[in-house]
Amino acid sequence: MRPPAVAGQFYPASPSTLRKTIEDLFLHPLGPGEIPSLSPARRGALAGGVVPHAGYPYSGPIAAHFYHRLAEDGFPETFIIIGPNHWGYGPPVATTLEDFRTPLGVVEIDRSLAREIIGDVVAEDFSAHMREHSIEVQLPFLQFFREDVKFVPISMYAQDPDIAARVGEVIRSAISGRDVVVIASSDFSHYVPKNWAYRHDLKAIEALIERGVDAFYRYVVRHDVTACGIGPIAAAYHAVGGKVELLKYATSGDVFPMDEVVGYASIAFWR
Repeated sequence: MRPPAVAGQFYPASPSTLRKTIEDLFLHPLGPGEIPSLSPARRGALAGGVVPHAGYPYSGPIAAHFYHRLAEDGFPETFIIIGPNHWGYGPPVATTLEDFRTPLGVVEIDRSLAREIIGDVVAEDFSAHMREHSIEVQLPFLQFFREDVKFVPISMYAQDPDIAARVGEVIRSAISGRDVVVIASSDFSHYVPKNWAYRHDLKAIEALIERGVDAFYRYVVRHDVTACGIGPIAAAYHAVGGKVELLKYATSGDVFPMDEVVGYASIAFWR
């Protein structure tokens, strides 16, 4: 069992406070403006997307836009959440078979799907997940709507285009015939002036929407857009494809006054 690594830091450690916080994020001025109900029927239009992973006060209202659309679309059988490995522990790309615990309970690993993903590209290694927050912070949003959630976590330290494409291909093959939503966890520009973040983050997202993942990579590299999860974004896109829609973009400077900001985006990949 993987215990929570950032409860009490990135989000509240108290279950009741955490649930109230998530409600407030949906109602936040930068959030979607309402608390959605989970659709009892799975529509299946949402294949995946991109969600930020900073502390809830900063990125939570932006993340709420994706989870609002997900709730409306209905939950799939299982999720895959791909996040960057900020700590550098473990193999270049790794999943784990250890269940995750948060203040809202246990999120079970879909071991059948995880074992199909494990291989030459994606290793099994708990150390890559032990301290990493990028995947963990997504789980309370899912648990807010339903207790019995299953998922496969994939942590990426290696994020070059070839590795991302290979990870995406492995996932695409593993989820064939299954109802799975693939979530990439990523923030965008880090510690830059607010106008710089808006200009270059939105240009990078525009490249992804209009010209695909190769154009997205080129823009990010050419303009030094310091998105921490370019590999997870590319891997998720390779895995599910579809129409890309920007749901919401804002920065930490839109939440609290600051000279240097971090950019956050919620993006949907539609079938």
